[in-house]
Amino acid sequence: MRQRRTPPAAEPLERGCVPWLLACALATGAPHAGHLPVWLSAGAAAALLFRAWLWRRNRPLPARWLLVLVVVVAIAGIYAQYRTLLGRDAGVALLVLFMALKPLETRGRRDAIVVVMLGFFLLLTHYFYSQSIATGLWLLAAATLQTATLLRLFGGARPLPDIARRAALLLLQATPFMLVLFLLFPRVSGPLWGLPQDAHAGRSGLPETIAPGTISDLVLDGSIAFRVSFDGALPENSALYWRGPVMDEFDGRNWRPARLGGFEPARIEAKGTAVAYEITLEPHDQRWLLALDAPLALPERAFVSARMQAVAAEPVRQRSRFAFRSALDYRLNTAESRRMLDVARRLPAAGNPRARALAAGWRTRHGQPQAIVAEALQLFRGGNFVYTLQPPLLGEHPVDEFVFDVRQGFCEHYASAFVFLMRAAGVPARVVAGYQGGEVNPVDGYLVVRQSDAHAWAEVWIEGEGWRRVDPTAASAPARIERGIASALPEADALPTMTRLDLRWLRFRWEAINNAWNQWVLGYNPDRQREFLSRLGLEGIDWRGMTALLAALCALLLAGIGLSALRRRPRREPLQRAWLALCARLARLGVRREDWEGPLDYAARVAAARPELAETVLAAAAAYAEARYGGRPGDAVDRLREARRKLPRKWSIA
Repeated sequence: MRQRRTPPAAEPLERGCVPWLLACALATGAPHAGHLPVWLSAGAAAALLFRAWLWRRNRPLPARWLLVLVVVVAIAGIYAQYRTLLGRDAGVALLVLFMALKPLETRGRRDAIVVVMLGFFLLLTHYFYSQSIATGLWLLAAATLQTATLLRLFGGARPLPDIARRAALLLLQATPFMLVLFLLFPRVSGPLWGLPQDAHAGRSGLPETIAPGTISDLVLDGSIAFRVSFDGALPENSALYWRGPVMDEFDGRNWRPARLGGFEPARIEAKGTAVAYEITLEPHDQRWLLALDAPLALPERAFVSARMQAVAAEPVRQRSRFAFRSALDYRLNTAESRRMLDVARRLPAAGNPRARALAAGWRTRHGQPQAIVAEALQLFRGGNFVYTLQPPLLGEHPVDEFVFDVRQGFCEHYASAFVFLMRAAGVPARVVAGYQGGEVNPVDGYLVVRQSDAHAWAEVWIEGEGWRRVDPTAASAPARIERGIASALPEADALPTMTRLDLRWLRFRWEAINNAWNQWVLGYNPDRQREFLSRLGLEGIDWRGMTALLAALCALLLAGIGLSALRRRPRREPLQRAWLALCARLARLGVRREDWEGPLDYAARVAAARPELAETVLAAAAAYAEARYGGRPGDAVDRLREARRKLPRKWSIA
């Protein structure tokens, strides 16, 4: 009868495979250490070290009940940490836990395959936290290690360079399929699965509330807020005001947007030539799009609010591109509603008495709001104010203390004090937060706007002119608006390292590479896919046509790889072909040769199982062994073929 093989599930794990599995667990789980609680990272590391110690000492694995107890305690700890077992962070924590503990119960090859497959899945979760080039390179190296581990599990012990070369070759063969799937698989807007709410946690950007110190804290962040590509010439730096939230409600310390409803969109009267540009906006989990003042043409599913904010229908939770056209010279809402003007004059009932008295004096002396604005700007320009990131803390009356005492502050101090003075003088005014300026990367030509370019300015409403931008910071520190923040702050003030150090040549090149990665890899959205297909003459193709094209190209690639493998397949010599043909006939008769079995041992086993075939098979095996290993081929090929003809074609019972 045919011998039964050991099922794969029961095949024991080779001792030499354990370090490979531990390396896989470390490579896929270690980068998550920065996102996990310290106790979980330490516990996962301890579990892997304990498994390595057991392997080194050749000790038995721990009992199953002990592992179950550890898992229950760890899951309880994860629940206590996150208050849920669902969501991004809790889900990743569970995967890292399972990856660290699974090697402690891995006894067979099937368990080892589970470790490797879990590692492949865990690699995908790294993109929840970072989609940078460095992350991609690390995941590529880890995927190579995972593939090499599979080769070690099924291919036996081989030199490390040989295993690495074979793993790299397999991934290289998969590269054409990856490219075809990337380019032709129907793209969707957003992720392929619904991410939980915590997947968008930790986004940096402009806050919804402005208070002393808010913008100065954000300026310490040197990360990129967005990139801009202009269709024509780049405007002057002093004209680059990127509009974010508009604050028109003040509680004595904080500015926030008032809850307004029923207002019509802003009415913008463009003066002069408009500029066209495209913004690549980093995710900030807010709806504002940071368009250049004043936006005339907006992308789909976006609108201009009553405060002239460019607003998206949904929060920006992934890197996105938006095309705009803006007028740098404009008039905004020359006929403003009384309700909006009332909101823009509103102040708390008490607080900052000295500032109120100063503004009341301006109102008495000057009948026109233009003169009041000029008086306030002259105060900031000639009052020995200092532009700094490290102002003293302000107390109960922050505007009074800033204007009359400390006279040190950042842009939010100037904007807040200016708007307070305007309202106290009866002039409608509000605070606008956003970004000012930017830096051109000479490598790719994009204007880069960083979080450190965050800024706050003011707007006043003047009859016949509408809302007019007034930047009181420019009166005290004009270099901030003309040449950027680094040129305006004292040397002692802390700024992001890349802003202070003269390493621009390195930063420009690295950011240009990252921008290309963002634009053409991470930013390969449905619009880019349609653009690419139109260049191939496939304009208007729907998802059915794309799926058919995708299947056809994958079939062609498979055929090409198959033909290439067949061409590289070594040709067997006649002696080997004759012997394998004889073994195949014997297998059909119920006695299959194992891969490791030599010809004489196999012949002896056939003789024991089928005595009526013993003479023929023993003689044929002896002839093959003498020709193969003795170097005397003689007529061995003919004798093998003759023996094969003597064998019956199917199993027969005597």
